[in-house]
Amino acid sequence: MKIFNKTSLQQGAALVLGAVLSFSAGAIDRYTGIIEGELSPELKELIEGVAPGAPLPQEGDFVHIPPAIEALDDEDMHPKLKEAIRRGHDLFVNTQQLRGENVFNNMNCVSCHLGDGRLPFSGPVWPAAVVLPDFRPKNDHVNSLEERLAGCFTYSMNGKPPAYGSDDMLALVSYLKWLAKGVPVYESAKMYGRGYPRLEDPELQPDAMRGKSVYAQQCALCHSEDGSGAVVDGEVVFPALWGDDSYNWGAGISRLFTLAAFIKYNMPLGQPNTISVQEAWDLAQYIDSQERPQDPRYTGDVRETRELYLDTFHKHTLYGVEVDGQLLGDNDNVGHKDFLAPEGVLRARDFSGNTEQ
Repeated sequence: MKIFNKTSLQQGAALVLGAVLSFSAGAIDRYTGIIEGELSPELKELIEGVAPGAPLPQEGDFVHIPPAIEALDDEDMHPKLKEAIRRGHDLFVNTQQLRGENVFNNMNCVSCHLGDGRLPFSGPVWPAAVVLPDFRPKNDHVNSLEERLAGCFTYSMNGKPPAYGSDDMLALVSYLKWLAKGVPVYESAKMYGRGYPRLEDPELQPDAMRGKSVYAQQCALCHSEDGSGAVVDGEVVFPALWGDDSYNWGAGISRLFTLAAFIKYNMPLGQPNTISVQEAWDLAQYIDSQERPQDPRYTGDVRETRELYLDTFHKHTLYGVEVDGQLLGDNDNVGHKDFLAPEGVLRARDFSGNTEQ
């Protein structure tokens, strides 16, 4: 684990501050609606401040830019509900406070969902509050919002989720639903900036050695040469990208196309869209070819596990693939936890029971 010195921390803080300030740019600080005709100058300024260099929304796109948490003060809501929302926001930006109980690596929710979960093209979390329950191919059944959050704890946090219906789970759900305020449930229009939009294919086959070179130039300052991230005075400043302190083999961002898109639209922090499409794919190939904790769905045989979830997930990862003579994921390493999968979380669900009388 790399410990940053004061100079390095100041450099990192400057990048973070730049990202935060850019999110506040513009004459308006929020927007909700379907684009009809040309963008207004105010909305264009907001979008460019929020996601500089990102594609602008097109006619027919549904755009939702939620307000920052400070706007909650002016909401006409019961104070107790505001308390729950603030607690959810606090957990979202500092999930490490649950380390050793629900989190077993150096990730926070905002590690993958920048801008407090509001940022377009960085997996904004408000869509989950309006499209769930819905079918999810990854686990082959209809998922609730709580179950979707449980998946993040299980895979991205390499941990176990707060219990369904618990105070912490309710707080997180409350925060996500507040971010989605004003968005119709099951909105059918294309949601601008949702998820990590799929990048176009690179001109050249993604190459880990090229990615390693770009990593040294663009990423190592914050995430360390060995991918271990940065921790200052016990607080995670920049997350680990591989190893026991990072996401496990079942996390969504272990998919090459997901990581490549995240990199392109969000990295380096404060300088999005400065890395080329080819470099983003090469970086994804390099980062996601590094070892990390075992997929919680592991059967004891990496090739068998890959095959079980090939069509729904692992065809996009390097899990169970031989790289430089090493079969990735061929181990029993569960990271810092003492279990493979959280009990009762990865269960199946089905509604096709016989209804005949």
